[in-house]
Amino acid sequence: MVQTNPKSLAANIFTAFGTTRERSLGSSWALQLVIQWVNTALIAAAIVIASEILARGTLVDIAEYMTSFSRPGLVATGVVFLLLVFADAVIGKAYQSALFIGPLTLLPAFFSGQKQLFLSDPLFPSDLLFGRQIMQLLPAMVAAEPAKAIGLAIGSVLFIAAFVTLIWKSRKIFPRLNLAGRGIRLALSFPLLAGFVTLMDPMAFSAFRDRLNIVPMMWDQKENYRHNGFLLAFAFNVPMASVSAPAGYSHVAITDMQTDLLPASFFSGRQADVIMVMSESLWDPTRMTSIRYSADPMPVIRGAQSGNVFSPEFGGMTANVEFEALTGFSNAFLPYGSIPYQQYIRRPVPSLATFFESKGYVTKAFHPFQSWFWNRNNVYQSLGFRQFHSEENMPAMDKRGIFASDDALTRYIIKEADNTDQPFFFFAVTLQGHGPYERNRYAKNTIEVDAPTLSDGSTSALSTYTQGVKEADQSLKALMDWAKKRRRETIIVLFGDHLPPLNEVYTESGYMANVVATRKASVTTMKREHETPLVVWSSKRGVQKDIGSVSPSQLPYYVVRMAGYRHPYYTGMLGRVAERYAVIDRHQLIGRNNKAQADWALSGRIDPLIRDYRLLQHDVMFGEGYGLDRFFPEQAERLQPNS
Repeated sequence: MVQTNPKSLAANIFTAFGTTRERSLGSSWALQLVIQWVNTALIAAAIVIASEILARGTLVDIAEYMTSFSRPGLVATGVVFLLLVFADAVIGKAYQSALFIGPLTLLPAFFSGQKQLFLSDPLFPSDLLFGRQIMQLLPAMVAAEPAKAIGLAIGSVLFIAAFVTLIWKSRKIFPRLNLAGRGIRLALSFPLLAGFVTLMDPMAFSAFRDRLNIVPMMWDQKENYRHNGFLLAFAFNVPMASVSAPAGYSHVAITDMQTDLLPASFFSGRQADVIMVMSESLWDPTRMTSIRYSADPMPVIRGAQSGNVFSPEFGGMTANVEFEALTGFSNAFLPYGSIPYQQYIRRPVPSLATFFESKGYVTKAFHPFQSWFWNRNNVYQSLGFRQFHSEENMPAMDKRGIFASDDALTRYIIKEADNTDQPFFFFAVTLQGHGPYERNRYAKNTIEVDAPTLSDGSTSALSTYTQGVKEADQSLKALMDWAKKRRRETIIVLFGDHLPPLNEVYTESGYMANVVATRKASVTTMKREHETPLVVWSSKRGVQKDIGSVSPSQLPYYVVRMAGYRHPYYTGMLGRVAERYAVIDRHQLIGRNNKAQADWALSGRIDPLIRDYRLLQHDVMFGEGYGLDRFFPEQAERLQPNS
């Protein structure tokens, strides 16, 4: 009879279910498994806590997030734990997955925290689509803060070297898992992870998700990230590229919409040339009343100012403002954090370019940077521009720092106009005003800034920015002086895309409470932090006054109307909206009486006019195009096979 040694039996069992290194300790396989999973849970908790610290930039609220049963911090930890367990099973070594999952979670959290230092929003999955843009702007960032850039570069090199070394050394450090141990981990983690994925559709109701206190708040992304934490909120935004139809969207809903009965003069117009200039970060720095300037940096703009554009963005995201200004559609009807130029414009979309081309105009877009930036090369084709003049096909231009000067771009536009016999619609995006605002961008700052409350660095940045505003103002004067001498009427529309990223200038001057603008506040505060100058001017009829503060999506209404045309959408639908509302923002509607309707989309009592506006936008961008014939006849004709 064979004698069985109890210790040998335990060792055999441990060999079957445990790890080859840890079984030498003589402990049971179950105990070792528990120890490994406890350690993995601690690693998961450390990853979640570190990601929250990096994303928030503060320790405030993190303890409550991780311990309160009304917040999903423990759920996030459990998800990361399952990911670690699953990855360990795939790799075949305990704990080694932390070396991969850790950086994959912590780096986006770090970038989210850095993004919020300059812009108003956390990191969205769609931001990863324009990483190339960030790389292209690195020279300007380095010039603005060279010491920080050098430190970051050295830190990055050290991190990569340490990471590679750690991966290499970990082959002998971390315990190896045998097939049975890997199987147990897969059997536990895979079904639970698969089940959790089904909960992450923010548009679908889930009672179980509610019990876990995971609440997708797509309408308020700051609260979404605060309540759910960076990792869960980021995951909620992954499906953002898929836009579902608004409630009530149907063929009947579109065909029942009111359309203006256009007179016989519908096709008339003055054949005036139109030049729209979206000036990068153009803003009135004299709004900061605690600061004194030796001269007005924008006398021409001030004298010709028609009102203000209420920008939906702050400090960046130029393409979203451009999208509204060219199409008359609103970001307020799209998922928060989305970028239409990157995600949604994948088919022909009507715009001012297609409208003016239908009237016999030559349509050209200008931007003295690379054409792939913000996907403009593809987007401009979808919007109907016949030509796009970018850095690749424009002559070398004078620079301010690394950016093409407004003066050089203006002279190029004038040259193109002089060589165009037909009426034209030109749309230009300047570059000179782009931040950051390094000290030596200009040979001399000709406007002195008296700012006793500002630090030296902030004073320097504001001086650089103010000089750029002055040169933008001079460029507008040159364009207007040229237009006054022309026989054909020329309409010039100039506006800023958003406030500049001046960072501590705002807080040190007392202009804003934070270095970035708020997304939800009173009308007074929102206008203070989102308004940029707007000029609508005709060489024959002068300035169009008293436009007030309007969303960029309202600009096509004023442009088409001033050019002497009527249109079912641009003067019809947008005209009706403009009569009632000045600002269409995702958080509030601001009426012509300056009263706001906050959280209108959640109220359940949406104005039928706004409802129709939203339905028609969805129909054209994502839907079946039921309204093209009636609201965009030129686009319907353009899409016909033989057109």
